[in-house]
Amino acid sequence: MAPPMSASRFLTVLKNEGVRVVEVGDWEHHNRNHVGPWGPVHGVMIHHTVTSGSERTVRICRNGYSGLPGPLCHGVITKDGRVHLVGYGRANHAGLGDDDVLRAVIAERPLPADNEANTDGNRHFYGFECENLGDGEDPWPAAQLEAIERVSAAVCRHHGWNQRSVIGHLEWQPGKVDPRGFTMTGMRERVRDRLKSGTVW
Repeated sequence: MAPPMSASRFLTVLKNEGVRVVEVGDWEHHNRNHVGPWGPVHGVMIHHTVTSGSERTVRICRNGYSGLPGPLCHGVITKDGRVHLVGYGRANHAGLGDDDVLRAVIAERPLPADNEANTDGNRHFYGFECENLGDGEDPWPAAQLEAIERVSAAVCRHHGWNQRSVIGHLEWQPGKVDPRGFTMTGMRERVRDRLKSGTVW
């Protein structure tokens, strides 16, 4: 059982890992806490946005859209590798997912196939949306992949988690395909190596 870190600690943890952070407005207090609990937290979830253009992507992830109010994540990772903090607390990013997957994340063991959506993920995961069309062809620049690795490792390092606490949306909720264009197995290996090396900025 891990309580979420404070917003100020979250910012410090990311910066200590060498993440290039952009603070967007009053991100520390922008959340969906009024509709449900935030925490305990158990992992990090990675998404793609199905958008193009950094400014537009950040705006959508902060404000949301008709039928799904923002914030839609905690940080938006743009193609240049910057991480735009748009909210902190409960965010509309994970939705309902598989309780068996959550138990595997908590136990840090290999994930089962996700086959049901019965558990509130917005309560339990830090969420990062990554600027990408999600068509399998839009490239993932090295700087963006490195930023995903760094934010994931930063959160895991703070909580004492290993790389198995980092999952993709496609591993949580049946029917989701994000992130598409790299594998979560490969990203977890990168996070594992970073945590093992103790490398920070």
